Amino acid sequence: MLALLAGALHALALAPWPSGGLQLLAQALLLALLPWRSPRRAAWLGGCFGFTWLLGSVHWLFVSMHRYGQLPAWMAATALVALVAFMALYVAAAAALWSAAAPHGRLAAAGFWALVWLAVELARAQWFTGFPWGAEGYAHVDSPLVVLAPWVGVHGVAAAAAGLAALLGLAARGLTGRRGWLPVLAPLLLQAWPAGWVGPDLTEPGRTLSVTLLQGNVPQDEKFDAARLPAVLDWHVQQLEAAQTDLVVAPETAIPLLPEQLPVGLWERLQQHFHRGSTHALFGMPLGSYETGYTNSVVGLGPQSVAGAAYRYDKHHLVPFGEFIPWGFRWFVDLMRIPLGDFNRGALPAASYRLGDERLAPNICYEDLFGEELAARWIDPAQAPTVLVNVSNIGWFGETVAVSQHLQISRLRALELQRPMLRATNTGATVIIDHRGRVTHRVPPHQRAVLVGSVQGRQGSTPYALWAGRLGLWPLWGLALGGMLLLARARVREAHPHT
Repeated sequence: MLALLAGALHALALAPWPSGGLQLLAQALLLALLPWRSPRRAAWLGGCFGFTWLLGSVHWLFVSMHRYGQLPAWMAATALVALVAFMALYVAAAAALWSAAAPHGRLAAAGFWALVWLAVELARAQWFTGFPWGAEGYAHVDSPLVVLAPWVGVHGVAAAAAGLAALLGLAARGLTGRRGWLPVLAPLLLQAWPAGWVGPDLTEPGRTLSVTLLQGNVPQDEKFDAARLPAVLDWHVQQLEAAQTDLVVAPETAIPLLPEQLPVGLWERLQQHFHRGSTHALFGMPLGSYETGYTNSVVGLGPQSVAGAAYRYDKHHLVPFGEFIPWGFRWFVDLMRIPLGDFNRGALPAASYRLGDERLAPNICYEDLFGEELAARWIDPAQAPTVLVNVSNIGWFGETVAVSQHLQISRLRALELQRPMLRATNTGATVIIDHRGRVTHRVPPHQRAVLVGSVQGRQGSTPYALWAGRLGLWPLWGLALGGMLLLARARVREAHPHT
């Protein structure tokens, strides 16, 4: 029961109000419970922790499968529990490995846990297409540990937090009486740390752009409804054409039709409007055909564009079941009513959209969950983005904590890369985030709104952008596996000092 409670607290620490202190306390409780040299029991406790942590983090998947995918409630719940139980096996394996192989010294044992946890986060981020939603580093977006983000990314922050939590948990196991409260003080002090201190600027300011971000607030069950689609389309087109700023951004599939499906003359009208004016536009819409396949895309129009030469970004990291069908699961996807549910994959890295000297890098929905893929645009630092632009539709998940969670993810990406992030979303959170992860402009979620504000581009690169752009997550994998091997050998020497 304590392990289940600790996992639930771990999920609560992530959103809607990220709490680094609560995250440390939750994981410290798990470390206080894990037994030495009893891998089977440790695996059971770790699995319980992982189950409630991950269920609390991704429970909103039920909404997309049941309410909008129209799966029966029992089937949607079963699928959710099966996914969460599978992902909890990562934590179970980590707990078993720590129990079996961690050295006895408190510092070495805490270091071993940090490396094991790093491997868990990396595996969730990359294996089976990757689904690292709910990574513990996001709990620290307002804590002092976030100063590590431009150097080692969210997974490095998670490893540091895991090591600190392990020190607290191990200290709590060995202390009694008044001194037993000492481990609790560190998370409380961490939580009291003033928000906003994220270390030095590693990048330089660029041009300031005026921007308009659209939030259509279209319920997902109305987005592709033939009777309601004309009104949805009209609102987005009107707002695109009414914008008077340097840039206007509309959400993912804001225009939910292929160009040839649009009313006669509308596509040409949009192209001519932005070609003749001074405003640039980025908006989401599907592209392609039955013969060539479809892409979930962002189209860019501006004074430099002419007919047939619009900017195009195609989503690279597709959502399993929603945007591509994993092998052997066609039957499951066929049970859900998801339009255009099998997309082609875009290239990585992709070119940015040029607005004068600024380079705008679109990403679509949960693509900003993968910082190493955004960093791939830094392979040539001279062509690196100056502004990140996320277009999303979280309408699939209703009025759930997914909106707040995605906002914390975007804030962490801004900190890793020290780039501002524009977020134009269907239902929220539509915001402007500066390069230090601060939300500077916002509109309330779950209502139709237009956000007008400004954003300042940034030049230069963070260490994370440079190494992750070229090497991906391999340096962290090397640290995790190599460090665990060295510390496990120390454990063997402890057990057999004369060999």
